[in-house]
Amino acid sequence: MDIFAKLKELIAEQTRKKKDKKGIDIDKITPETALKDLGLDSLDTAVLLINIETEFHLSQTTQEEMVNVKTIQDAMDLIEKKRG
Repeated sequence: MDIFAKLKELIAEQTRKKKDKKGIDIDKITPETALKDLGLDSLDTAVLLINIETEFHLSQTTQEEMVNVKTIQDAMDLIEKKRG
């Protein structure tokens, strides 16, 4: 599974917890989708970022790097950078 597909899966899982268990339509998620547009509050976004860090085995990710993830593309870029 590619990074984008896995990210969409993680987002769907996280949003199902918020939106009456329906989640959002992952087919509408693009690399340009902002995390704030996913309907998640700040705590949910933090949990999503932790799940991304865990799922992709990102080690030594700084708080600054995580805070700078604003879009799906930012998350993909961070994953690629950390994977080397």
